[in-house]
Amino acid sequence: MTRDDARRIRWEERTRVPFIALAFVYLAAWTVVAIDERRVSVTSLVAIIVLLLVWLTFIVDYIVRLALAGDRVSFVAKSVPDLVAAILPALRPVVQLRFLASVPYFRRRTGSAQRLRVVILMVAFAVVFVYSMSLAVLVAERDADGAVILTLPDALWWACVTLFTVGYGDLYPVTVIGRLWTILLMIGGVGIIGSTSALVVSYLGDRVNPPRDDETAHPAGPERPDAGARS
Repeated sequence: MTRDDARRIRWEERTRVPFIALAFVYLAAWTVVAIDERRVSVTSLVAIIVLLLVWLTFIVDYIVRLALAGDRVSFVAKSVPDLVAAILPALRPVVQLRFLASVPYFRRRTGSAQRLRVVILMVAFAVVFVYSMSLAVLVAERDADGAVILTLPDALWWACVTLFTVGYGDLYPVTVIGRLWTILLMIGGVGIIGSTSALVVSYLGDRVNPPRDDETAHPAGPERPDAGARS
């Protein structure tokens, strides 16, 4: 680890909690903008200013971390989610959830700890992702001609049925931006469903075929009598 990388890591550790808080401040301000029926009001203007300031803070944070990185090409390659979240701050609360992995309990190597970590991450990701996509589509759709997603409850319902691949078809986006958000939501839904399926299969496998004591003690199998005779 280079001196620059050490400085970058210290910066990330010191700003982790504040930026998690800022991510949800952004989400709250975005909610105010999305549900304000007056469109132009003092409340909305204040919320928009908050959005812009927080967004600018996210961009500055990424630039600072990039400047502190020893190998900047490697940093960019490994921090694609952060770059995307800096460009599309709507995804910042979702990206921040990865820091749940730093909770001491989730660092354990036991199967139960790892499964619980995955479950909590999936639930938190699904909730924040659905809510963020609901706001994004509502803002894109609410003033469009022929739009059917006009309220936050409508947007939440649409996001849920899209995420879980139900797709009733009663609510759908009519704008290009709304459809782009829909594609992103579908991709996220595939990831969540796939992770859930893998988790269930892993759990059932452990329940049906629990590891035996002799397998745990000798994971590589019994040693052959003549194994040590070869040179």
